[in-house]
Amino acid sequence: AQTAKIADKELVGAWVMESMQYEGEKKIMCGKETGYTQFKYYGADGEYACAQIALTKEGKCVLMPHEYGTYTFKDGWYSEMGREKIKDGMKLTDKNTAIGTWMNRHDVWKKKVLPDKVVKYIVNCCKFREAPADIQQLIKQNMFM
Repeated sequence: AQTAKIADKELVGAWVMESMQYEGEKKIMCGKETGYTQFKYYGADGEYACAQIALTKEGKCVLMPHEYGTYTFKDGWYSEMGREKIKDGMKLTDKNTAIGTWMNRHDVWKKKVLPDKVVKYIVNCCKFREAPADIQQLIKQNMFM
């Protein structure tokens, strides 16, 4: 049976990691059982955000913004943050499932309809992850010298 090609534009939206597996190791399921997942957002305009999310023993969500920038995805060629484009770095298997490879890790992502408030909050956390240049300089001067 031949599978239908999924349009590149289907990547647009919020995605949550379902599982990850390092080569030669057991698959790790994300979510409630492990208290860990990752979030990626792909905007129609090329906006990109990525964060890790963990649950504490007390049940609180800890957000760890990873990066914010741009992505490209066309004809199976994928790039985040201006890094070199790679073939099948992210591949849509259907409109709600994507598989990705990062170094020696194979990920399964599920597209999620999340409240706009949640998506905007996580994207903004990623956006503001890096302090402005003047603040960075002051931190360096006052904490690392």
